[in-house]
Amino acid sequence: MSASAQRIVDESAEIGNEPELTDGFHLVIEALKLNDIHTIYGVPGIPITDLGRIAQAEGMRVISFRHEQHAGNAAAIAGYLTKKPGICLTVSAPGFLNGLTSLANATTNCFPMILISGSSEREIVDLQQGDYEEMDQLAIAKPLCKAAFRVLHAADIGIAVARAIRAAVSGRPGGVYLDLPAKLFSQVMDAQAGTASLVKVIDAAPAQLPAPSAITRALDVLKSAKRPLIVLGKGAAYAQADDAIRELVETSGIPYVPMSMAKGLLPDTHPQSAGAARSLALKDADVVLLIGARLNWLLSHGKGKTWGAPGSKKFIQIDIEPKEMDSNVEIVAPVVGDIGSCVDALLAGMGEGWAVPPTAWTDAISAKREENLSKMASKLRKNSAPMDFHGALGALKTIIKERPDAILVNEGANTLDLARGIIDMYQPRKRLDVGTWGIMGIGMGFAVAAAVETGKPVLAVEGDSAFGFSGMEVETICRYNLPVCIVVFNNNGIYRGTDIDPTGRDPATTVFVQDSRYDKMMEAFGGVGVNVTTPDELSQAVNAAMDSGRPTLINAVIDPKAGTESGNIGSLNPQSIVRKK
Repeated sequence: MSASAQRIVDESAEIGNEPELTDGFHLVIEALKLNDIHTIYGVPGIPITDLGRIAQAEGMRVISFRHEQHAGNAAAIAGYLTKKPGICLTVSAPGFLNGLTSLANATTNCFPMILISGSSEREIVDLQQGDYEEMDQLAIAKPLCKAAFRVLHAADIGIAVARAIRAAVSGRPGGVYLDLPAKLFSQVMDAQAGTASLVKVIDAAPAQLPAPSAITRALDVLKSAKRPLIVLGKGAAYAQADDAIRELVETSGIPYVPMSMAKGLLPDTHPQSAGAARSLALKDADVVLLIGARLNWLLSHGKGKTWGAPGSKKFIQIDIEPKEMDSNVEIVAPVVGDIGSCVDALLAGMGEGWAVPPTAWTDAISAKREENLSKMASKLRKNSAPMDFHGALGALKTIIKERPDAILVNEGANTLDLARGIIDMYQPRKRLDVGTWGIMGIGMGFAVAAAVETGKPVLAVEGDSAFGFSGMEVETICRYNLPVCIVVFNNNGIYRGTDIDPTGRDPATTVFVQDSRYDKMMEAFGGVGVNVTTPDELSQAVNAAMDSGRPTLINAVIDPKAGTESGNIGSLNPQSIVRKK
């Protein structure tokens, strides 16, 4: 007990009163609850075990994972789905580092998240005297997140939590680190003073209105277009300005291409959707309006053969971050502000009688879309054993069409690339995938948080390699009895299951145990496991799982020869052309 707290106790004892006290544990919990945060994702251990216990006793939902990285991914996608910072709670040092991976990913993807980690005592850490799990966590976290704070006094917990919340959700959202040394939790102070020290954040993410001149400029450029295109990014989905974005698209008559996590802002079957004609749309457009999308590697940096002849494009970009403009190519009409405000301003400026694009352009997009969909249709109907990716995804495409309210989590190489183009989405924020970094390992964390935050059924479509990164979390799914159906596309390896070690000594680096039964993992924890070999069997198993709401894992046997090197981004995987003599 601190000297000041002891003094409170002594003074109260002198007048015969028992003081009402609080401590760091309770102040952290009360600060979160005051700001309408009621769920924590994490892994218990020193020094935060009792924080989780007390939080649960105080009515918060505490979801305990088997690994901090997956708890962090859950917190990150919770932030994306709710626009409130998701909370990940970890132990010190290695546990903190595990959570830091997901914090960095959240920051890159603009998901609001707060990583709260216990840490060793400052006096010992700063002198490098070898404390338990000694590490200067604050210094390590700073380069990988929007903001990082350390709290040394219980009276500062309220303001620290408030600062973390505001940093996570204001402007361009992202990750924030909050360092809580072990000694802080047991610090005691007067309960009334503790309550007074808490801060309820007011207007944490204030609207940022665009300049009227920027709106006028953007509309002038858009009016000049003969072949305009709208590109919707996941920032547009995060904004939850769904009605305004749909009105803008339909009022303008402009074809649109959704990035993968923006699918469903308008149904992929919408007549203006150019997703199935993406290559033509990007190459031939003359004016491109980017809404919450960045010209990074996912859009070929806005240049190169993907975008046609050099200098053939004019870009209009809506983004809340001014530094995003001109990041790769010239943005002739930057519109800086929050997406909802910017889209509303564009709609107001368009007024009545906006001229839609020439029919030659929209007809060309429609014709290409129908041509590509027709070519794909026969592949999706293939009912072979073992399955290929198209036949299996064709079955899942139908299921999502019949269950548009379900949330689709998707990761892998071929499993990701092909699902992104094949499975249509009909509602916003129903497709959750690997995002900006294109990483593996988000699957089970995203699936858990999606089920917890929305209460909706979740279908997680995983490559066998991707599933391996977070597969142990099937126990977490079973423990909390979540309505998650996992489909593992099992082709015995990474990309394909047919590589060999030329020396004959070991398995090839990309090959897994042949004919593995991932479904048995789910059965081991009390869930439902199913092994399927045809699209018809896959469809029956997934429908049964979605109807029952029981945790289910379906081992979908895919032809080991199916798949291409690195999927659609094979060009990023350099290969040697040198052969030893």
